[in-house]
Amino acid sequence: MIAFLQGKLAEKTPAVVVIDVQGVGYEVFISLGTYDRLPAGGEPCRLLIHHHIREDAQLLFGFVLAEEKAMFERLITISGVGPKTALGILSGLTVTELTAAIADGDVKRVSTIRGIGKKTAERLIVELRDKVNPLEAMAARTAGGGDPAVAMLRDTVLALTQLGFPQDQARKMAQAALDADASIRDAETLLRKSLSSK
Repeated sequence: MIAFLQGKLAEKTPAVVVIDVQGVGYEVFISLGTYDRLPAGGEPCRLLIHHHIREDAQLLFGFVLAEEKAMFERLITISGVGPKTALGILSGLTVTELTAAIADGDVKRVSTIRGIGKKTAERLIVELRDKVNPLEAMAARTAGGGDPAVAMLRDTVLALTQLGFPQDQARKMAQAALDADASIRDAETLLRKSLSSK
């Protein structure tokens, strides 16, 4: 199986790229998110690869980010979602947006993606809800939405659970405190606010 390709970016379109690896051109299907992160044609390029083998073809799907590849591989485990559909989903929403929509059970948001109907969106949410990190989804809803927010929420939820609150309640308390004051930037302040709003 091919894990990654590293070479020159020979051709680039929003759906397919060709990577020249020492004179061999590999055709790789990509999402719009990956396309946006690619260098200019002729530049060095490295893509993580999902090597999809079918009876009639071997297809390569490429990703710049490991989390996008991981989400793609989760998506194709769902009945009715093939690799091309999974790429379409990742072209319609970023991994962060999709994670938040799944965690929130937001069928409407997922079904806005071209080619995804309400039933497929519902199945996707039901099957992936336990496989997404709710802390990442919470962080996606904050103003920063980056790693510091994830760490702050994780630390606050952990502290609340050590104080005896169930994890679901701890997550809700932390999110409510953050929603009430988006300027919070550290776990200690968020913990105090979470406890004072209780």
